[in-house]
Amino acid sequence: QVQLVESGGGLVQAGGSLRLSCAASGLTFSSYAMGWFRQAPGKEREFVAAITRSSVFAYYGDSVKGRFTISRDDAKNTVYLQTNSLKPEDTAVYYCAATRVSYISAYYDQSNYDYWGQGTQITVSS
Repeated sequence: QVQLVESGGGLVQAGGSLRLSCAASGLTFSSYAMGWFRQAPGKEREFVAAITRSSVFAYYGDSVKGRFTISRDDAKNTVYLQTNSLKPEDTAVYYCAATRVSYISAYYDQSNYDYWGQGTQITVSS
């Protein structure tokens, strides 16, 4: 059974940082590209970042470029999202997801992901 378990969310002041983790089990982690999405109340789920197998490439949504960094540790079956310079508009539930697809446009589309975590909340106060 595949499980993705996020952690590291919390309440932070604007300008602060948080590091999210997503621990995967039940799949061959190195065979999957990993992504982070987020969903704010009343809004659609939004692409945040993705990282390819072997960390060859990383992709980011326009709203987080230059502030967030995605990374992975295949030895630990874990993907990370370092969030810096947080803004109130970053407040959302953050989800990690796994996909076997390997073309760039696919990473941005949540429908291409096979497995999802339960989410972790980031709340940024102004």
